[in-house]
Amino acid sequence: MKELLRSTDPTVIAFASALLSGEGIEVFELDVHMSVLEGSIGVLPRRMMVRDEDLTAAERVLRDNEIPFGRG
Repeated sequence: MKELLRSTDPTVIAFASALLSGEGIEVFELDVHMSVLEGSIGVLPRRMMVRDEDLTAAERVLRDNEIPFGRG
């Protein structure tokens, strides 16, 4: 698994997930339940992971849709 995207904005995560799913790329979200610990104020970023073999295609999809991405 490779980290594709890290964001505190749930709309970015949702949009990226929808785009990637539409391309047949399976997405795994990490740190989704951390909001319970932080009090739902959106301080801790969520991470979006993809399979190693899907990383290049996933980056292309995000780039084509002007979604900033980066790995930690």
